[in-house]
Amino acid sequence: MVQRYFLNDKPENDEKVTIAGEDFHHLKRVMRAKEGDHVSVVFPNGASARVELEDISDDRALAFIVEWLHDEKELPVAVTIASGLPKGDKLELVIQKGTELGASKFVPFHADRSIVKWDEKKAAKKTERWAKIAKEAAEQSQRNRVPEVHVPVDFQQLIQIGQEYPFKLYAFEEESKKGEKTAFHRLLNEMQPSDEVLIVFGPEGGISEKEAEELKSSGFIPCGLGPRILRTETAPLYALSAISYHFELMR
Repeated sequence: MVQRYFLNDKPENDEKVTIAGEDFHHLKRVMRAKEGDHVSVVFPNGASARVELEDISDDRALAFIVEWLHDEKELPVAVTIASGLPKGDKLELVIQKGTELGASKFVPFHADRSIVKWDEKKAAKKTERWAKIAKEAAEQSQRNRVPEVHVPVDFQQLIQIGQEYPFKLYAFEEESKKGEKTAFHRLLNEMQPSDEVLIVFGPEGGISEKEAEELKSSGFIPCGLGPRILRTETAPLYALSAISYHFELMR
């Protein structure tokens, strides 16, 4: 598999590209690339190309475009995953695997049952790490876009964000216990390619009754995700897999 890099700049004269910074370090130190090798690059507009390394110096590599690629890898619908801040590195797992499964955005939020205490002083560094995880996962899975990772928000901000979405759900354990199994399926049938959906998942312990009531009154649809109770890091991956199956394998 050809290594993929996301570039911040457009190609010069539609022919030449420059690979610098951390991407260059990975190219030279990890991949041990040499002049004449081929890699793929993705530009800010999502266009991708196969390039040949022409000159490798101490701080950057110059390459020329061999061919433009037509390898669209994005989900037909844009899926935003909102996760109640969980303990440990569970959110990192959601971001990494969620990126591989096609999520377009991640929005962490402070939930009633979030145990972890968010340190605002470390917010920028933490969000930067999450963004790096998303970028690396997008490269590994050969995507055309790097998902956006939002700085953590409070619950009211999440409600406000939800107003921007025509489709919005929240996974609620109580719905699964009641045997609810149609809301998610019904919404997928209503959605069309290019639509956007926001799906909210609670932290360990799930979404509280208070949060569920406010989400429902704000237009979010409660849904169950099957008869089994899923962990906070498993539920988003289940939902993304179901969406991929519905829109990419069934059509």
